[in-house]
Amino acid sequence: MNKTDGSTRVAFQGEPGAFSQIAARKLLGEQVQTVACPTFESMFASIAEGRADVILAPLENTLAGPVLRCYDLLYQSELRMVGEVVLRIAHCVIGVPGATLEGVRRIHSHPVALAQCERFFGMHPEIARAVAEDTAGSVRMVMEKGDVTQAAIAGESASREYGAVVLAESVEDDAKNYTRFGLLKPEAEAEKVAGADATALVLTVANRPGALFRLLEPFAANEVDLMSLVSRPLVGEPWHYRFFLEVAAAADDPRMQKALAELEPRAVELRILGSYRSGK
Repeated sequence: MNKTDGSTRVAFQGEPGAFSQIAARKLLGEQVQTVACPTFESMFASIAEGRADVILAPLENTLAGPVLRCYDLLYQSELRMVGEVVLRIAHCVIGVPGATLEGVRRIHSHPVALAQCERFFGMHPEIARAVAEDTAGSVRMVMEKGDVTQAAIAGESASREYGAVVLAESVEDDAKNYTRFGLLKPEAEAEKVAGADATALVLTVANRPGALFRLLEPFAANEVDLMSLVSRPLVGEPWHYRFFLEVAAAADDPRMQKALAELEPRAVELRILGSYRSGK
């Protein structure tokens, strides 16, 4: 999906200044209208409720792994993936004006962000951790408290959003910390994406020996590269799973068409969730 003229409303989970908002602007342009949503459920409901035109959902982080709740909500929705963007995640310690890192005694942030900064906390055992709903929201909360001993871990943009100050930069454990986001649109409005080179799909297979091998075999046989594989349990059917796959070919690619034709009789369920240009 190309950059917009500013009329498109894109929903993201979090508060202004969140990494998801930065990713939306990176993909769609600085002029895009962003709609903050407190939860993933609220974000996925935003289009049906008339609050947004598209949503940008985090799918995977290179340190924390897949964002499982978003996969479940995508399956339950009628949305299709029409774009992808990858964002470098750089964490900062952010406090109120006048605060110093030496004086901080408690840091608030999303649990995933806190977990990505273990080395920093190991170097500062005097600092306690406090779980918050999201990274940018933790900065807003710290600013509202006005306590120089309280700080947050978030992106540098959140400090600008709320008038806070950066006390330490790049506190994440690994510099190769990236999150991959999918741009989702209602199926009825999901136009063909020019230059698409990837496809997302969901599959369910019978629970029998070799089922996963038979699911993946057509892609290997037709030289379609598998980029991502996420399993999710089937509710009400213990030890049965559905699989979300992303592969390096558009749905209309002849290799992909052949793979799908071979795969269809092997699957209990097969749904194409959209073709898009890979953000990698």
